[in-house]
Amino acid sequence: MPNVVYAKPKGMTDATTHYCPGCTHGIIHGLVAECLDDFGVLENTVGVAPVGCAVLAYNYFNCDMQEAAHGRAPAVATGIKRSLPDRTVFTYQGDGDLAAIGTGEVVHAAARGENITVIFVNNGIYGMTGGQMAPTTLLGEVTTTTPYGRSVEKNGYPINVCEMISTLEGAAYVSRVSVHDIKNIRKAKNAISDAFRTQIEKKGFSLVEVLSTCPTNWGYTPTEALTWLKDNMIPHYPLATFKSPWGVK
Repeated sequence: MPNVVYAKPKGMTDATTHYCPGCTHGIIHGLVAECLDDFGVLENTVGVAPVGCAVLAYNYFNCDMQEAAHGRAPAVATGIKRSLPDRTVFTYQGDGDLAAIGTGEVVHAAARGENITVIFVNNGIYGMTGGQMAPTTLLGEVTTTTPYGRSVEKNGYPINVCEMISTLEGAAYVSRVSVHDIKNIRKAKNAISDAFRTQIEKKGFSLVEVLSTCPTNWGYTPTEALTWLKDNMIPHYPLATFKSPWGVK
């Protein structure tokens, strides 16, 4: 029998995902599932799915899942965690879900120090509904609602979620990572693992922002989208651990 080098994590179902070719949601799903496997908490976990491209996440994670109304995942997760404090509870949200309609929910969950974990996928655009400007769309970036590029005068500045959340005392762990290459995928898994560890050790609110691609709405090939993320998103959204119970290295 050959040695198993890599296998599908138990935390993922056998369902075929609906994501577009080149979308990195699948990678991020896999990392979350691997971390749940590593901690041995899969049977004791409840995930909260968003509205957006990951609205069907409940079909892909092999744990208990709860669907939330648009933007309300942190509020739903708060209720689950307070009712069932022994569960590992996480939300999986995009930038439209978390940084637009759900801003109030995530900010106040962090301010209260709710012992939940938020996985925030930032591709800088509304993916599911056709590519409109999101709160995290970069200045000058062309979308269906900013055909001449996002401008400060008309649209304001992009929101840097990690920098904002890290100012709140209740936030225990805040990190921004990317999945545009193998090196950063490995770093992303470490950050997600630290976020779950923060919750498991009852240290408070944790959030990992993952820079992601949207080849379909960006109008790039999958390979071009990864390069665009590296060259354009990372300069504005620097990769870093902003806050950690174990100190920022």
